Amino acid sequence: MSLKTGTFYVTTPIYYASGDLHVGHAYSTVAADALARLSRLRGRKTRFLTGTDEHGQKIEGKARAAGKSPKEYVDGVVAGILRLWDRLEITYDDFIRTTEPRHERIVQKVFQRLYDQGDIYKAEYEGWYCTPCETFWLERQLVNGKCGNPECGGEVHLLKEESYFLRQSKYAERLLAYIDEHPGFIQPPSRRNEMVNFVKQGLEDICVTRTTFDWGVAIPFDPRHVAYVWIDALLNYITALGYLSDEPGGDALFREFWPADLHILGKEIMRFHSIIWPILLMALDLPLPGKVFGHGWLVLDEGKMSKSKGNVVDPHVLMEKYGVDAVRYFLLRDMPFGTDGRYSEAALVDRLNVDLANDLGNLLNRTLTMVEKYREGVVPAPVAAVDDRALERLLGEVLPSLETAMDELQIPAALEAIWRLVSLANHYIEDNAPWRLAKDPAEKGRLDTVLYNLLETLRAIGSLLVPFLPESPGRIWAQLGLEGDPAKIVWSEVTRWGQLPPGTTVRKGPPLFPRIDPKVALAPEEK
Repeated sequence: MSLKTGTFYVTTPIYYASGDLHVGHAYSTVAADALARLSRLRGRKTRFLTGTDEHGQKIEGKARAAGKSPKEYVDGVVAGILRLWDRLEITYDDFIRTTEPRHERIVQKVFQRLYDQGDIYKAEYEGWYCTPCETFWLERQLVNGKCGNPECGGEVHLLKEESYFLRQSKYAERLLAYIDEHPGFIQPPSRRNEMVNFVKQGLEDICVTRTTFDWGVAIPFDPRHVAYVWIDALLNYITALGYLSDEPGGDALFREFWPADLHILGKEIMRFHSIIWPILLMALDLPLPGKVFGHGWLVLDEGKMSKSKGNVVDPHVLMEKYGVDAVRYFLLRDMPFGTDGRYSEAALVDRLNVDLANDLGNLLNRTLTMVEKYREGVVPAPVAAVDDRALERLLGEVLPSLETAMDELQIPAALEAIWRLVSLANHYIEDNAPWRLAKDPAEKGRLDTVLYNLLETLRAIGSLLVPFLPESPGRIWAQLGLEGDPAKIVWSEVTRWGQLPPGTTVRKGPPLFPRIDPKVALAPEEK
């Protein structure tokens, strides 16, 4: 998966700081976090970047309406985003803000370089502009005379102003050739086909500066202009690594981690990331990222979740009700990574009750109850003469299946691989009936082996869940009587059988995931 031996650089989109984020934004970031966590476990030097896009006419207008300066306004929004990522236990290595001097200085340098080499030129622009999307549209790109973004569909107005343009048309054929030679560059394939068709329709030069507002990065060769927000925003992926830094060694991260291995983003901003962004990089003579992956939307019964529609779901509310692990598990397990996923709180409750409470939580509780009842809470030693390796064999298959699924960005399939083991362990209890074995002294060795196999499987399951769930692995290990942090395991050793020491005293605790009564959880709240 990594473009460079031993390193992995993954990014989320930088979220537009016009208001609080919803669970759809959490989806992108939790997915990137799971990939970053796994990369670190596999021994790769990992860089995980997220952040905020804070310039533009829309934010300037929102700040004015709120009676604040644009900087005061975005500072408040960013504080809320940081709280959300902290609560979801997102393990980002850097959080970039486009209002930071380290970013703005490099944006100015990039504009100057592109201008000096003739890739940016001044002209007058006339086109249809959508303020909420901060996007220009050609006449043929409008849908029924409105914004061509299916998420928006709002009113557009004809805008005419002096602007600087990026020579996109100069790089169109080169971009098409690159996409053809690198079929994995834009994923999934449906997004790739959309972008190829878009370029083939004719790629015109793009406006990259504005003069009708001033909340943006000033252009060094013409300070009356500010950078068009999308050009400013896209450069974050390299400014965060110190590209063109004047500091001694300031570009070390750039030299180590660029090109990025993976940009994760919502499909509505694919055009910017798979057309404008690679053309910018080509103009700068920089290598292109390994993969631009546009995932689908979280769709409610009434359509796509959107701040502009006001139908968003607050992830804080969900975590308050169900906990961080349940929310993360639902997003990673239920949402097909690449196509649209249908969201409902009822589906979240069902997944929590079935997978987490019934399957995993009950497996842990039943096993520890039997160890307490039949072996006084002490992990028994398995008997070598008892040939019983079904769980061990399946465990050996889980790790490669999980890694392959994650490398292919099939995150639900990675969790399915773990749950095959959870399911087999539950069936193993029924098939071996330890409560019957406990009644026959001649079956002591068999009972010890069955109990050990269950405990060792739970030890491995706790380890396998580390990339996905931040809290449950440690709770599982604590109840098994294991010391240490499962997040600090040697990943390649996760499935080595026999790591739980016999003689360990288990410490059964409260249910890992208490069952939720859907009637109570989903009852309409009193106003």
